[in-house]
Amino acid sequence: MKQLLINPMLNKEFKLRFRSFKAFIGMLCYLMAVGIVVIGFIYMQTRFSNNGYFRPEESRAMFMILSFLQLSLVLFITPGLTGGVISGEREKQTLSMLLTTEQSSMSIILSKLVSSVSYLLLLVVSSLPLYSFVFLYGGVSPTDLLIVFGYSLFLIFAFGSVGVFYSTIIRKTIVSMVTTYATVLFLVVGTLFLYMLSMAMGSGPYQNETTPAPYLSAMFNPGIVILGHFEPMATDEIYKRSGIEFPLWVSFVSIYSILAVVSLSISIMKLRPSMKVKSKH
Repeated sequence: MKQLLINPMLNKEFKLRFRSFKAFIGMLCYLMAVGIVVIGFIYMQTRFSNNGYFRPEESRAMFMILSFLQLSLVLFITPGLTGGVISGEREKQTLSMLLTTEQSSMSIILSKLVSSVSYLLLLVVSSLPLYSFVFLYGGVSPTDLLIVFGYSLFLIFAFGSVGVFYSTIIRKTIVSMVTTYATVLFLVVGTLFLYMLSMAMGSGPYQNETTPAPYLSAMFNPGIVILGHFEPMATDEIYKRSGIEFPLWVSFVSIYSILAVVSLSISIMKLRPSMKVKSKH
């Protein structure tokens, strides 16, 4: 296991990514943006409230805003970080040299995945102190914080695996990144549209009929799943309309775990070219 993750290539990737001054400028800008959102929300609520207090329910609303802001960051940046990790090496003509080393295909793929999302992981973890403002006013438990951060880390590796997959099977980096963004866009916006359409079709004269469409579309959408944690009534409505009582988050984690494992497995198999020797006739 030590040879699988801790290797010279991974060390080189970490040095290249974290020795750049731009990386820390980007982190500073992100933390400043989150800090402005937190302080601005608190100021607006206390400035225009009748008693000047910041209530626990308002603190919970601020936590929800920060959680969806972090979710947007993960969904927007992850494809850009992982969509060209292998195709970029191929375009620079350094992939052949990389394949001649003693590193296995699994070690190369996992090292590329970890190194590409390491900066995003650092951004997510560095924003943790800003979430401490929420605990000053109550309304949110430490369990909620752990669930949100664990959810973000899971999505980083799940969508990162998809990006590595497209980068391995597609030769051009730009095409790989566009395909990765298109996949993420469908899983976020496309499934949301299908969910809203299925919920609308289940209203009116068809209100008493149950259909699995709302559940099947919602279990692919990261936003609906995290919203169900904050507002259980939203998932209760999905269970009622679909007639399926199985926990939505369990289906989501299971599907995306399978998606990540399959993507990484295919990437490992497709990394090295076929070396079959053709018989001479």
